[in-house]
Amino acid sequence: MANIKSQKKRILTDAKRAERNKSVRAEVKTRVKAARAAAGTDGGTEALRLAIRRIDKAAQKGVMHKNAAARKKSRLMKQLQSVD
Repeated sequence: MANIKSQKKRILTDAKRAERNKSVRAEVKTRVKAARAAAGTDGGTEALRLAIRRIDKAAQKGVMHKNAAARKKSRLMKQLQSVD
C-alpha cells in the first residue's frame, strides 16, 4: 500500500475507472455476440447497428483504441456478410 496521499487517491480513481471500463467492454462483447447470433434474421441489421454503436462509444471513451474498434467492426461486418 502506498504511503503518499496522491498515490492513494490514484489507486482509488484507477479502480473506479477499471470498473467502468470493465462494464463497457462487457457490453461490447454482449452486443457483438447478439449480432452474430442474429445474423441472417430479421433483427440482424438492428443488432449489428447496436454492436457497432457500442464499439464506437467504447473507442470514443478511450476504453478501446480507435484502430482496435475499426478492426472489430470490419471483422464483424465481414462475418455477417458471409452469412447472408
